Amino acid sequence: MRVFTERAVAIIATIPAGKVMTYGQIAALSGSPRGARQIVRILHSMSKKYKLPWHRVINGKGRIGLREEVSFTLQKMNLEAEGVAVSEAGVIDLAVYRYTPARMPEALQPKD
Repeated sequence: MRVFTERAVAIIATIPAGKVMTYGQIAALSGSPRGARQIVRILHSMSKKYKLPWHRVINGKGRIGLREEVSFTLQKMNLEAEGVAVSEAGVIDLAVYRYTPARMPEALQPKD
């Protein structure tokens, strides 16, 4: 697995219940500020394998990015079950619910 992907998986895994992060935010913290689409790919291909909380990742406008109705509804329900307020249109207030890690996950800390 590439370093960017390892970092992204570790960051996504640490998003706490009741909080969200954006694709771009995760990409930047993973080392590629313009890699938001790669985060989408990682979530699509690795969420089950690594048991990632995929539903806690939204777009930079504070919206659920999934367009397909069943997936949109599932993400909305999962977020609401964790206490996140989601509008009918799928908008989440980033000022309230955005998670900003204080530091990189332990797995990504430099080794001495």
